[in-house]
Amino acid sequence: MKSERPEAIWLNEDHEFSLAELSELSGMPESDLRELVDYGAITPVSPEAPTWTFGGQCLLTVRTAYRLRVSFDLEPHGVALTVSLLDRIRELEAQLRDLSAQLPRRSR
Repeated sequence: MKSERPEAIWLNEDHEFSLAELSELSGMPESDLRELVDYGAITPVSPEAPTWTFGGQCLLTVRTAYRLRVSFDLEPHGVALTVSLLDRIRELEAQLRDLSAQLPRRSR
């Protein structure tokens, strides 16, 4: 009997996925995931470990990577670059929100 895939997964910082689970949940082949690791777009929890595991946030990144690859027919290097730039944009937006929150409110 075939096991059923869960409809939803509750992600948190402590949740970890194996390479095979990440592949199944994202739709991206393991070989492409390995290339994303090689290009630095995703990072295993312990890169030196014999079996890689990935944090919960990686699933969101890999799903985005998969959509980019399919939608724009990008090679793994292009996907990795795009994902890295999107992550950097999110980081900068978060910093901007934090800095904006520290500014005194202007009265109108």
